[in-house]
Amino acid sequence: MPDRITVHGLTGHGFHGVYPAERERGQTFRVDAVLELDTAPAAAADDLTRTVNYAELSQRLHAVLVGEPVDLLETLAQRLADLCLAYPVVEAVEITVHKPDADLGVPAADVTVAIRRGR
Repeated sequence: MPDRITVHGLTGHGFHGVYPAERERGQTFRVDAVLELDTAPAAAADDLTRTVNYAELSQRLHAVLVGEPVDLLETLAQRLADLCLAYPVVEAVEITVHKPDADLGVPAADVTVAIRRGR
């Protein structure tokens, strides 16, 4: 099993969705990102440059989350995955996008789209 770095519950106000009200008012979105990588080189050298700086990653993920609106959660998840895979040490990533306030016409706690991408 590969090593993992996880950012869980990253939250932002975005304007993603296909309906006009979603684009006008926006809503809360959450992201979980699970990065798979070998952390042994960083651990052996105690060197942040040999791993992923999760504070920097979180800032970059948040910028995408609250940035340019897209229609589909699938598109948003792919953009977030691409960002994670831009780090050379990341072998694979799983992204889950949460849309807890999605209007489904019936009561629901959350809607998620989860994708896994690798090199």
